[in-house]
Amino acid sequence: MSEELRKMEKPSVDSLTGARKLIVVPLLFSGKDAPGDFMEKYNRCWDEIKAQLTNLENKLGSISHIYHEMVFDGSEKGLEILEQMNPNSCQIVKDKTMSGADFLVVEDTDLALENIDWERCLMVAMGPKARTKIAEFHMETSTKRYEHVSRKIDESLKNGEIGLLFIREGHRTQFPQHIEVFNVYPPALDDLNRWLREYSQSMNTQSPES
Repeated sequence: MSEELRKMEKPSVDSLTGARKLIVVPLLFSGKDAPGDFMEKYNRCWDEIKAQLTNLENKLGSISHIYHEMVFDGSEKGLEILEQMNPNSCQIVKDKTMSGADFLVVEDTDLALENIDWERCLMVAMGPKARTKIAEFHMETSTKRYEHVSRKIDESLKNGEIGLLFIREGHRTQFPQHIEVFNVYPPALDDLNRWLREYSQSMNTQSPES
């Protein structure tokens, strides 16, 4: 079973050799006009992620392959798009590829975009019957999407290799058997999620403008 890095016991030497390993990093986003107090927590999260990655690589070894949610091109063009989408994860990807890691695509483009379309539909207020049907479509595409991600990781990650996956919290990926998973969890993420909950509640309770 996966365990958070902050709760992880020091691995034995035997557990660090031979097996396939996957480091999973929560993919965090920020808006262009995000408030300063949000950005302070957001930037602290990424600083802690980088520190934990360094700690893990010191224990496990160098990363062989990098996987990233919502990336459909593993070339320089894909990195340019990722730079616009998420500069923080992109910088880590660039650093690791400069050190010899491969940047591999694990998404099926059509499945991923369809899944996101259904997710957006769920955010729109509507009747219960329509919402139930849309939720079914969203769940169906989510299952197929993350099965594809898992399969691509299984095909590319060989014995003794270490993979790095950037993926949003709440994903439904069931990782292949015989892969040891290390979940990176920055302590500041609790503060960031609390901020988001409180912000959402405050927006819901605001009176509509006249």
